[in-house]
Amino acid sequence: MKEKIEAVLAEIEALQCKTEAEIEEARVRLLGKKGEITALFEEFRSVAPELKREFGQKLNQLKNAAAAKIEAIKETLATTSTASSSFDATMPGDPYLLGSRHPVSIVRKEIVDIFRKFGYDVAEGPEIEDDWHVFEALNFPPEHPAREMQDTFFISAGHPDPILLRTHTSSVQVRAMEKLPLPIRIVCPGRVFRNEAISARAHCIFHQVEGLYIDENVTFADLKQAILLFVREMFGADASIRMRPSYFPFTEPSAEVDVSCNICHGKGCNICKGTGWLEIMGCGMVDPNVLEASGIDSKKYSGFAFGMGVERIAMLKWQVKDLRNYFENDLRFLREFETVI
Repeated sequence: MKEKIEAVLAEIEALQCKTEAEIEEARVRLLGKKGEITALFEEFRSVAPELKREFGQKLNQLKNAAAAKIEAIKETLATTSTASSSFDATMPGDPYLLGSRHPVSIVRKEIVDIFRKFGYDVAEGPEIEDDWHVFEALNFPPEHPAREMQDTFFISAGHPDPILLRTHTSSVQVRAMEKLPLPIRIVCPGRVFRNEAISARAHCIFHQVEGLYIDENVTFADLKQAILLFVREMFGADASIRMRPSYFPFTEPSAEVDVSCNICHGKGCNICKGTGWLEIMGCGMVDPNVLEASGIDSKKYSGFAFGMGVERIAMLKWQVKDLRNYFENDLRFLREFETVI
């Protein structure tokens, strides 16, 4: 009996299987109903009573060793099979596709960073505003025809103090004039909303960066110089500007600013419609009524303001012809900006 147990134990220790069929064959041969270990348990019945304890322990150890050996071979075979079929250690790893900043975010940051270098702070405000900060404080009284210039999304139109989605970030400038100590030099980036038909040239949602500088003895010459410095930082040292008279309720005098076309360098192309100039922003000296509405003495202080559309600057910078591309989340379009820092 002892010799048989030792022989089977040696067989277990030397057991090797290369396939699942061989493993099953070894299990049946050792542990099956007619297997070698089962036969030893049958023979155990005829062992002398004084030897039963000794041989009983050895048989249980033998059975456990066989089961453990077969299970270990199964795990080894499964690991080897998985590794060989789905993993090649010599192959390079799969690249992870990284996202990138949106072109509007890239241009907005670039604009803000330029004005930060000129000493401007960044001010932000709520997108849901009241009528005072969007219209009245900016020289838009209820009956003023200039209100018709903005098609506004009203949230509570019939309320004594209407709530609306801001149509420009000038509302942030009003809040700054009400709260900040003078002098004030800020830029106000943000999203604005206007009830316009969506097309290649317009959208009901877009982004602005507006600027405001208020101090003693601020002149239109200061405004022109600030815009010229910005344009040359954004479009290159050879860029030039021209200013055309315009009208805005909150500035007087007011002007539209054109920059020399950075595509044709002023010679005329389809981007600038043959003029050599591209419109980029509106600006002007802050109207005294606007200063007074915010509690600023217009006889002592003066200031200028300007505002530009971020999408417009981005269209000029990268020659994007359809404004809708910025809002459709087409990955083919967005991946063109992966290398832009």
